[in-house]
Amino acid sequence: MSQTVMIHDLIEAVKDEVIAWRRYLHKYPELSFQEEKTAQFVYEKLQTFGELEISRPTKTSIMARLIGQQPGKVIALRADMDALPIEEENDFDFVSQNSGVMHACGHDGHTAMLLGTAKIFTQIKEQIKGEVRFLFQHAEELPPGGAQEMVRAGALGGVDMIIGTHLLSTLPLGKIGLGYGPIMAGADTFNITLVGKGGHASQPELTVDPIAIGTQVVSNLQHIVSRYRDTQEALVISVTQFHGGSAINVIPSKVNIGGSVRSFNPQLQVEIPNYIERIVKGITEAHGATYDFDYQFGYAPTINDEEVTRLMDETVCEVFGEESREILKPIMGSEDFSAFQEVVPGTYIGIGARNEEKGIIYPHHHPKFTVDEQALHNGVKLYVHGTLKMLNLTY
Repeated sequence: MSQTVMIHDLIEAVKDEVIAWRRYLHKYPELSFQEEKTAQFVYEKLQTFGELEISRPTKTSIMARLIGQQPGKVIALRADMDALPIEEENDFDFVSQNSGVMHACGHDGHTAMLLGTAKIFTQIKEQIKGEVRFLFQHAEELPPGGAQEMVRAGALGGVDMIIGTHLLSTLPLGKIGLGYGPIMAGADTFNITLVGKGGHASQPELTVDPIAIGTQVVSNLQHIVSRYRDTQEALVISVTQFHGGSAINVIPSKVNIGGSVRSFNPQLQVEIPNYIERIVKGITEAHGATYDFDYQFGYAPTINDEEVTRLMDETVCEVFGEESREILKPIMGSEDFSAFQEVVPGTYIGIGARNEEKGIIYPHHHPKFTVDEQALHNGVKLYVHGTLKMLNLTY
């Protein structure tokens, strides 16, 4: 039996198990930093495969190492495991049994795909030169995120390259989405408290009106995008909260303004707080008010490494055919896979999971989100063949 046939047969053999694992995980979702039963399920499954060194870098994450018979490169593969605080509206047999919690982003599929990949590699361990490291990450959905914690715990020690994937309901089944350079934005949040002087609505001249001041702040924040920065550089500043007042005839003494900042440039991400505070400071001082400014850096931009992406691009064309290859445009969504990429070269790849004929059309984070389970098979194929290419093994 040729090596190519053997790998094909192993991938086919695990197909039904991967679907079953995904359905189990979908049925019992857990929120970010609470993935205790999920992590235990993964741990126990990995133990049954044998050949793996299994550990827990953090309370609810799992790392498994498959160390080959000879030295070589160390390739890490990552899957996220957490669910979202959403009440599911699907009606299939494996609908969420945890009220108000749902796998509405495909992380159940990611975990199942990586389990399937780990099982396959344990069956060819004697042929591996180097190491394949399987990272089952917690808390992708909630900053500061689980990737950062795993990095701090040493999960990337000695790693040469890392691959991350995401099932995409926006990409048709059979397509594999690649991106060179920036692929997802960095995401930060801000909160501004404006403090003025409240009073009766009939006598605004006796107040320092934080609502009037706040509207100027909101308006002027958009000047950062339209007037202060290069128009060719993507930047989004969205004010998403404006809270103030409790009575219709009272001017309040303070208002709270909150929002989100998205960009692809790490240097710009560092500079934006200064721009925002300069505007807030100038407007509040001009009107005799004071302010409190809090800025929280979230996930860094997800920037795909050129060489790792090229290797995966070649894999897609060889394994799935050039017609399956899709170059993705960067989006303003964010991903904490970037925390891994800040340490080692890596690439983040989309796996088409949309099937309009089956009604699988809902966006991520929707109560009716699901994926075509054939996409799980494609994900395993991509992981296996891409890793073998990076290890300089040809099958």
